[in-house]
Amino acid sequence: MGEALVGERWRGMWLERLAHMPLFIDLWLRHQRRDAYWKHGSVSEDFSRIACPVYAVGGWADGYSNAILRLLAGLDVPRKGLIGPWAHKYPHFALPGPQVGFLQEALRWWDKWLKGIETGIMDGPMLRAYILESVRPAPWYAERPGRFVAEPSWPSPRIGARRLFLTEARLDDAAGPDRELLIASPESTGARAGAWCPHGTSPDDPDDQREDDAKSVVFDTAPLGERIEILGAPVVEIEVSADRPNAKIAVRLCDVHPDGASTRVTYGILNLTHRDSHENPQPLEPSRRYRVRLQLNDVGYAFPPGIRVRLAISSAYWPITWPSPERVTIRLAAGRATLSLPVRKPRPSDDALPPLPPAVSSAPERRTVLREGRTERVAGHDNVTGESFYRALDDMGEARIEAHALEIGSIKRGEYRIRDEEPLSAKAQTHWTQLVGRGAWRTRTETRTTMTATSDTFRIHARLDAYEGEERVWSQNWHRSVKRDLM
Repeated sequence: MGEALVGERWRGMWLERLAHMPLFIDLWLRHQRRDAYWKHGSVSEDFSRIACPVYAVGGWADGYSNAILRLLAGLDVPRKGLIGPWAHKYPHFALPGPQVGFLQEALRWWDKWLKGIETGIMDGPMLRAYILESVRPAPWYAERPGRFVAEPSWPSPRIGARRLFLTEARLDDAAGPDRELLIASPESTGARAGAWCPHGTSPDDPDDQREDDAKSVVFDTAPLGERIEILGAPVVEIEVSADRPNAKIAVRLCDVHPDGASTRVTYGILNLTHRDSHENPQPLEPSRRYRVRLQLNDVGYAFPPGIRVRLAISSAYWPITWPSPERVTIRLAAGRATLSLPVRKPRPSDDALPPLPPAVSSAPERRTVLREGRTERVAGHDNVTGESFYRALDDMGEARIEAHALEIGSIKRGEYRIRDEEPLSAKAQTHWTQLVGRGAWRTRTETRTTMTATSDTFRIHARLDAYEGEERVWSQNWHRSVKRDLM
């Protein structure tokens, strides 16, 4: 809409913006520790600096869901939390459903705290969270069955820890004999992880975990005799050693169905050089045992009778995390290692909760489809190169918004390749196309980025091309090398 707002100045403003566009991946890689760059944007450094009331809202499928419970626990101001099954969208239209009336809730909140109107928004519980029911694994859900429950405070004194032991054979209520188990996952482990932050509109949820489970060390309970509901963060405490100074572990909590299908419930990843501090990581001393604690992502979930609870541990999780510089073998001391589940027992008051308002929103602007889009997800193995690959395409097509005749379109492409025995073979490539136009003018940007690594350096090659019509009006290339810092 630039020319409608500023006239012909839009072109000069656009070119100036392109000239000052940073290469964010280069900037972020220059801060591989939790230094001042990251601290300045994190409220957890000093919760007391927040003096206004806070309503934190999000979904379990969102990459940022942990922030909600952390805010409720850390703040002293009036606060509320709402967590649904949603991905990274607003709750009145987010997927997976069910959607709720976020706009009505927001209006009640603003009327109370900006206008002083008593709306009753603070009369309810501090936290309303969705307990996901067990489902079979799938890369996309239109809706997740479950129910909202409430907690008057957080952390809740009504949630207790159920401790299970990682023994040689299973997840058990009792500790077992000391046994050392080896973890040396193929570098392609993680192919079924889905996206780190799904948006709900594409098949980016974690699919059946059996392929990744087979490349991990797994611990299963016996089939459950009773329902177990959890709300909060499962925690794993283990003793491990590694044969290299740099290693990581990925831990997944799964719901295993009677036929073996494995649904990922939540997960966590720890770079073991960051075992004591993200600000001051330290290399591992090979063969030395370390006691580490890994808190998995928060979740609300119900394990029904008859399923098995699985904990899967791997030394790789590509492409969610970049691989360690060398092939690593991790030794896990089984027997007394533990998994603590935040168990919440159902209460009669859950069924008496007043329903959240229904989802409402204004009618979308009328648009004319100029080109249909498509979505593609392909995972496979290249027998010529020996690489496992994952390709993602999100072509949103092109459309004209009739109210102001703006025409928009986008295409996002990504490919990730790696060989199972060669962590330095990891290669990530992205290519984005953005189109904007109206009437006689058309603009298009093309961005391409490739990332690889040596044992001590990350390497980035990126290119930005901008077009007005078919004429290229801007082009820039970046070639960056950034030293690896225990990553």
